[in-house]
Amino acid sequence: MDLLQLRENEIFEALKKIKNCIFVVIGGYAVEGKAEAAKIGKELIKINYVRSTDTDLVQYHEEFLKYEKTIMKNFKVSVDILIANVSDRLTKGIFSAEWVFRNSAVRALKGKTIQEELKLRIINMDALLAMKFVSCRNADIRDVFMLMPQAKDAGWIKSEVSERCEFKGRFQKIKDKITSIEFKNNLQGVYGYVDSKVFEKHKKAVLGIE
Repeated sequence: MDLLQLRENEIFEALKKIKNCIFVVIGGYAVEGKAEAAKIGKELIKINYVRSTDTDLVQYHEEFLKYEKTIMKNFKVSVDILIANVSDRLTKGIFSAEWVFRNSAVRALKGKTIQEELKLRIINMDALLAMKFVSCRNADIRDVFMLMPQAKDAGWIKSEVSERCEFKGRFQKIKDKITSIEFKNNLQGVYGYVDSKVFEKHKKAVLGIE
C-alpha cells in the first residue's frame, strides 16, 4: 500500500469511528460546537490520535482542535475540527456552522485509492466553492479551478462571497493566477496531467462567474 492509500485508508478509519457524531465534511475539516468537538476528539483518541498544539490553522480559523496520528516515521495523518464557524482572518469572512449545515447533505463519500464508501454529511459543491473563493490561498485557487465546472449556481456563489468580502478583488486574484504562464504546470504538479481542452473548459468556467 503506497502513502496515498495509507493516508486515505487511515482517514476512512477515522471517519468510521466518528460517523455517529454531528459534523460536516468540508474538504479535510469537520465543523460543529464545542461539546461535539470534544466527543469527536474522544473517539479519535481511542484509535491512537493525539491532540496537537500545531497552530497552522490559526491564520484562518479562530477556534479549532487538531488531532494527529503517526502512521510511520515522518508520516502523519491529521484531523482538523473547526468549531462554531469557518472564518478567514484576512477578509474577516465568516461561514457559520448553521450556514455550513444548511448547505450540506448526506451523501456517499467514496475512496479514490481504496474500496471504501461511507455515508456522511458533506458540504455542497457551491458552498465549498464560495468558501474557497473567500480564502483564496493558492491551494484554494487550484481547487476552484478544478471544481468550478461542477457548480450549479454561479450567481449564488458570487452573492455569498460578496456578502463576506469584496468579490472583485478575490476574482481578480484568481483570474491573475489561472491565466499566468506557470499555472498549468503547477496545477499538474498536484493533480497530474490535465488535457489542454479540459484546462480551457475549466478556465472558462471560472472566468464565467464574473
